[in-house]
Amino acid sequence: MNRCAVVLADSGGDSGSPVPVVVLCLFLVVGLVQVVRPQWLWRANRNLQRGWVRDPDATEPTRRGYAMQRVSGVLFLGLAAWMLVQQVS
Repeated sequence: MNRCAVVLADSGGDSGSPVPVVVLCLFLVVGLVQVVRPQWLWRANRNLQRGWVRDPDATEPTRRGYAMQRVSGVLFLGLAAWMLVQQVS
């Protein structure tokens, strides 16, 4: 069997498991929440600080902190979208 036949046979097969696509879609949702409402993520993770800090409510980020979370959320969205496009195509 020559190399061209192997490439042609490989390119028309099953695209694989749908699990990576579902996980990447969840990443997109989390990234979107991080861009639109980063306060929701802080509230969801606030309980994880109990036992480590005296007052978890006092550790809420400032406006600059939320702005940095939004910037990192945009970068995360771009990366997750690129990975999703690579996975689907």
